[in-house]
Amino acid sequence: MLVKVFGSAVYGIKATTITIEVNVVAGVNFYLVGLPDSAVKESQQRITSALMTNGYKMPGHKIIINMAPADIRKEGSAYDLPIAIGILAGSQQIVSDHLEDYLIMGELSLDGGLQPVKGVLPIALQAAAEGFKGLILPVQNAQEAAIVKGLEVYGMSNLKDVVDFLADKKHIEPATCNVDELFSDTVNSYSVDFADVKGQENVKRALEIAAAGGHNIIMIGAPGSGKTMLAKRLPTIIPPLTLEEALETTKIHSVAGKVEKNSSLITRRPFRAPHHTVSDVALVGGGTYPQPGEISLAHNGVLFLDELPEFKRTVLEVMRQPLEDRQITISRARFSIEYPANFMLVASMNPCPCGFHNHPEKECVCPPGMVQRYLSRISGPLLDRIDIQIEVVPVPFDKLADHRLAESSQTVRERVVKARLLQHQRFVDESDIHCNAMMGSRLIRRYCKISDSGTAILKNAMEKLGLSARAYDRILKVSRTIADLEGEREIQTRHIAEAINYRSLDRSDWAD
Repeated sequence: MLVKVFGSAVYGIKATTITIEVNVVAGVNFYLVGLPDSAVKESQQRITSALMTNGYKMPGHKIIINMAPADIRKEGSAYDLPIAIGILAGSQQIVSDHLEDYLIMGELSLDGGLQPVKGVLPIALQAAAEGFKGLILPVQNAQEAAIVKGLEVYGMSNLKDVVDFLADKKHIEPATCNVDELFSDTVNSYSVDFADVKGQENVKRALEIAAAGGHNIIMIGAPGSGKTMLAKRLPTIIPPLTLEEALETTKIHSVAGKVEKNSSLITRRPFRAPHHTVSDVALVGGGTYPQPGEISLAHNGVLFLDELPEFKRTVLEVMRQPLEDRQITISRARFSIEYPANFMLVASMNPCPCGFHNHPEKECVCPPGMVQRYLSRISGPLLDRIDIQIEVVPVPFDKLADHRLAESSQTVRERVVKARLLQHQRFVDESDIHCNAMMGSRLIRRYCKISDSGTAILKNAMEKLGLSARAYDRILKVSRTIADLEGEREIQTRHIAEAINYRSLDRSDWAD
C-alpha cells in the first residue's frame, strides 16, 4: 500500500517540505532513496527497534521509501518519526485520514521515545505558509514552534502517542505560547547592569553612542581595566528586540541547535564571545553540512572579540565582507546558503604585548617598535569598519571603593531608544538603512552637514593629530549619533569635537 507522509528539510534559515512516499508491497528488502545521508540511512535500525518495543512490527515485505524532491540532500535523524509513521500506515497497522494534514518530524530512540531536533522554527513557519493544519514533533521542541500563529503544534513524548493521536485514540492539546507575555517577562531581564560599573564614565558614554548609532567599537586598555565587564553590559542598553527581529534571531539559533529545550523565542539581544583560537569556519559558518557561525549567531546582537590581535589574521579578514554587507554567503558546488549577519562588533585589546603602554602608573617593558608591530596585527581595512576607538584607563581606588550606584542600564537605554527612533524616521525611505552606522557616502553628505566652525575644527584635528582620511566619514557618522542623543537636528561644533576624541588609534603619535 502506498502512503504519503510530510516532513521538512532546512537549508540556511529556510525550510523545504519533503514528501516521504512509503510503499509496502510483496517481496523482501528495505529501500531508502531520495538522496539521504548516512544518518537517514541508519534510521532503519532505530525504527525497527522502536516499532518492536511499542508492540508494532516491521513488515515482512518489500518496503520502498522515496524522499521527494529527490535532488535535495536529506540530512540528520529527524526523519525517523515520519518514516516510521509511513511504514505503519503503509502496512495498515494504523488507519488514519489525517496524515496529509500534519507535517511530522522527530528522532526516535530505540525504545520509541522522541528526541529533539534542530530547525523547528523555520519548519513551523513553512508548514503554516503551506497550509498544513498542524505540526507533530518532540515535546521538547513544542514551545519553540508554538509561537507560529495559525498552526496547531503537538508535542509528543514517544511513538505510541503519535500513533494513537493520528488514529483518533488519544486527544492531545496543542501547545500554546503567549508571545506578548513572553516579551514583557524577559525583554528587560538581564543579570548584569551598567550600574555595576565603577567609574569609566567616558567609556560608558562611548558605548552609549555606539548603541545609539549601531557603531562598531574597539576598547584599548591595560589588563583589568574593565573592558570585558563593559562589553558584557552593552546588550542591556541596546533597544529591545522587535518581534520580527526575535523571530529571525530564533530561526538562526534553531538551525544551529542553540535554542534551549522547552523554550520558545529568543527575546534578548544575543551576546557571542568566541575564544581567540576560533577558526574562520567557526566564525563565519560553513562545514561539510553548512551551519551558521558566530557572526550569524550574533545577528541582531553583539559579537565580542576579546584580545583582538591574538585572533588569527585569516579569521579577522573573513569578517570584512559580513561587516560591510551584513550577511554571509556560504557557497558549495551544488548550492549556496545565505545567513544574516547584522551585528555590532565590540573588540578589546591590550595596547601592547605587556599591556602597560600609556599606563598612568606602570611602565611598559616592550622593546622599541613593538607597540606598532602589535597594532599592525589588525589590518587597516578591518579598523576602517570600526567607528569608535576608545582608550580604557584603570579605575582608581577611590572610585572602586565608592558604594554609590552608577546610572542604570534602563536609564541609558531610554536615551538610546529615543535616538534610534529619530534614525528610524530619518531613514524611513531607505529599505536597507536602519541606523547611522549603515550610512554610505551619499547619506553622509545628506544628513551629516556641518557648519564652517565645525569644518575648521575637523580640518585642524586631522592636521594636528595626524588623523587618517578614513577617519573623516567615521567622525561625521559618530557626530550625527551624538546629535541624535541630544535631540539636535543639526550637528553642532561640540558634537564634532567629541567624535574626534573617539579615534584613538588614528592618532599618528599613539604608538610612540
